[in-house]
Amino acid sequence: MKILALDLGDRWVGSAISDPLGITCKPYQTVEIAGLADFLTQTIAQQRVATIVVGYPKTFSGGQSLQTEKVLKVKESLQAHFSALEDVLPINWVLWDERLSSKRAHEIQQKASSVEAKLKSHSIAAAFILQSYLDNLAFGRESS
Repeated sequence: MKILALDLGDRWVGSAISDPLGITCKPYQTVEIAGLADFLTQTIAQQRVATIVVGYPKTFSGGQSLQTEKVLKVKESLQAHFSALEDVLPINWVLWDERLSSKRAHEIQQKASSVEAKLKSHSIAAAFILQSYLDNLAFGRESS
C-alpha cells in the first residue's frame, strides 16, 4: 500500500506518492483545490493508497495560524467525505508538520519561469513533507 501526501494551498494542492514499501517518494500531481475530492477518489483507487499525510502548517513557534485552521477544515471535510468509502479501503489520515517545505520547494524551482514549473513546486513541497514522514517511520520516532 502506498502513502500520499498533500500540500494544501488556497488554490492549488501539491501531491506526492510513496513507493509500495514506503521508503521513497516522488512528486505526483498538482491539482486545483476545487477538484481535490475527484483527484483523491481516482488516486486512492488507482494507486492503492492506505494513508494520506496532510501538510500541517504550524508557525515557527509551533502554534496555529489562519492557514493552519484552513488546512484543518479541509482535512476534516475530506476525511468525512471519504469515511463512507472506508468499508472498502480504510484510509489513515495524518497531519504532518510542513514547516519550510514550501520554501525548500521554491528554492529548487527558483529559476522556474513557466506556469507548469511553478505548479510543480507544490508537488515538490508535498514530496518534502512525505519524505519527512517516511524518514520518521523508518527511524521509529514519535509523530509530530
